[in-house]
Amino acid sequence: MPEHEQVLVIERSVLDEIGAFQGISFDVERYLNRLFAPGISRFMPRSQAEIDPAYKQLIPYVIMSHDGKILSYVRGKRAGETRLVGQRSIGIGGHINPVDDMPLFGDPEKAYLAAVDREVAEEVSVAATHTDRVVAMINDDSNEVGQVHLGIVHFWALSAPSVTKLEQMITQMAFMTAAELREVRDSLETWSRLCLDHVVPRHTRGD
Repeated sequence: MPEHEQVLVIERSVLDEIGAFQGISFDVERYLNRLFAPGISRFMPRSQAEIDPAYKQLIPYVIMSHDGKILSYVRGKRAGETRLVGQRSIGIGGHINPVDDMPLFGDPEKAYLAAVDREVAEEVSVAATHTDRVVAMINDDSNEVGQVHLGIVHFWALSAPSVTKLEQMITQMAFMTAAELREVRDSLETWSRLCLDHVVPRHTRGD
C-alpha cells in the first residue's frame, strides 16, 4: 500500500449500534443514513486501519451487469490488498481516500457517490451508460480482511458490455453468467461469494 495512505473509516462501535450482522444485509437505508451522518466517518492511516478491528474501512463494491452476465476478473500480483491476490472477484472499487474530498459539512452521501465514480474510473473504463443502485451491505468478520472492512454493494446495469481494464492488477476480465461463476465459486474472494449467493439472484437471470 502507498506510504502514509489515508482511508475512510467508521468506528466498529457505530456498526454495532446500528446492528452488526454477518454476511449480507439488504436493509441499506438503515445503515447509510447512520454511516453518512455528520461526524461519523473520518480518515486514518491505512497501515493502522488494516490491523485494528476497532475500525471498519468503508469500501464501495461495484457489481457490473449486462444482459444477465456479471463482470468478473482475477486480482493480479499488483493488487493493493495482497491477501486477495489470485482470487476472482465480481466487485470493482476500493478505499476512499482524502483526495475524494468527503466534506465535513454538506451532503456526505453525495460526496461518497462521486468518490465511487472516481474509484471505478481508476480501475476500468466504462464506455456505456448505466444505472447505479446501492443494493446491499457486506460485513464478514470470519477472516482478517473482512474484520477491518465494511462493503457497500452497488449494482450497475450497463447498456452495453463495454468495459476495459485500466489497472494492471485486473486480469482475466470477462462477463460471466451466474452459472459460470458458480462453477468457479471456490476461486472467488469471500465478498464475491456472498454477492453471488445473495445479491446476483435478485438482479439477474439465473442462467
